[in-house]
Amino acid sequence: MARTRRDMAKLVDADGFRTYIRDGWGEWDSSVDLPGGTAEAAAAHRARLVQALPGKRIALAAGRAHVRSNDTFHEFRADSDFVWLTGCQVEGAVLVLTDDDATLFLPTPSETHSVDFFGDADRSPFWIGAAAGPKEWGAALGITARPIEDLANALRGRHPETLVAKGVDPLLDALTGSHSDELRTVVAELRRIKDDWEIDQLRQAVDASVKGFADVAMELGQAVRGGGERWLQGTFDRRARTEGKGPGYTSIVAAGPHAPVLHWTRCDGRVNDADLLLLDAGVEMNSLYTADVTRTFPVSGEFSAPQRQVYDLVHRSHVAALAEVRPGNDYSAFHHTAMRVLAEGLHDWGLLPVSVDKALDPSGQHHRRYIVCGTGHFLGLDVHDCADARQETYQQGILERGMALTVEPGLYFHPNDETLPPELRGIGVRIEDDLVVTSTGADILSDSLPIEADDVAAWVRKQRS
Repeated sequence: MARTRRDMAKLVDADGFRTYIRDGWGEWDSSVDLPGGTAEAAAAHRARLVQALPGKRIALAAGRAHVRSNDTFHEFRADSDFVWLTGCQVEGAVLVLTDDDATLFLPTPSETHSVDFFGDADRSPFWIGAAAGPKEWGAALGITARPIEDLANALRGRHPETLVAKGVDPLLDALTGSHSDELRTVVAELRRIKDDWEIDQLRQAVDASVKGFADVAMELGQAVRGGGERWLQGTFDRRARTEGKGPGYTSIVAAGPHAPVLHWTRCDGRVNDADLLLLDAGVEMNSLYTADVTRTFPVSGEFSAPQRQVYDLVHRSHVAALAEVRPGNDYSAFHHTAMRVLAEGLHDWGLLPVSVDKALDPSGQHHRRYIVCGTGHFLGLDVHDCADARQETYQQGILERGMALTVEPGLYFHPNDETLPPELRGIGVRIEDDLVVTSTGADILSDSLPIEADDVAAWVRKQRS
């Protein structure tokens, strides 16, 4: 890093520096670059929220970057509900929304005559690059935009009632009352149904991720020679940074005995030719919509007999689950179908101490030893989207046209699990696709990546060659 707070203190006291640095500057390029259709989509989302919560004043913040250590910060990532309603990703911004007005309050970039111009290394355009202010953001989004200093006046009074999502920005917290669970829940449930613009963003995210998977497969040789899981993680993440904003979550690159570890984000292991590689990764676009795709493939391009045995069972489960994704069906239908296929297979292998029906009974669940996670979730701005929705509108709800979700059954046989025969220990397989519910069924966005075992093996061989 190029500076310290002590350096700043010394410069603030230097009259010559302060006088000389404030003059002689041309215009900064403060234009706003947004994906096409962002402003229109955000305006439509605001209209849906106002219709759902009439007569209210709503306040949501973009948030602040979190401290990584001392005076360095993690990369800023705006609050998803805020982005859904504004299309804006400015740190410190706040939206105030009523029935007949929407105002975006934003920090104003430091001007050259102010000490902050050279003294604020976290926010000044002199240090971090040109930044748009209220004028530019207002024009780009077609929304009233004002300096953040005006926020207090916009929140004065008790009428209309203000619904606020607290815990995101200290300024908004200080100016408002209690947190509104209702606001978060309503927005989450509105976000369940994606419009055409959102679906296009998801499609772009998946297409970029498919490229990343191919990149990883092409680098398998280098990973085996010594790069290991880290080399492959970096390979995918480079694609994500090139095609979009970055990975939508910490990429899971799990080779061999690490594949059964559900959240293997350390990615610090070796990769061997005899391994299966479980790759769970997704590109997040600049709009923040993310993909979430998993494929498990043989590093060498050929499955061993035990690997193929496990893979084929997961594949049967996956295909059966995909067929359950259609409008009007229970959200949980694909989960129950996937679990039944897996339980039947495990029973046929002699791995269940009870019958299939007993295992599937809520009081049984013996098969879940080998798949403790769920088999899918909503997808969108968050990789686990709409988490604040009520159960009756999510896991206990009905699938509707425009919902985006993943289907991802798997089997996870830990290397030290003594209930398993030795040949199955250390094998982990997951297959995950991204889908959008249509009027008649589902559109599988990630279907350009193979899932049939023979096709997967041939794909690996082709990429490695």
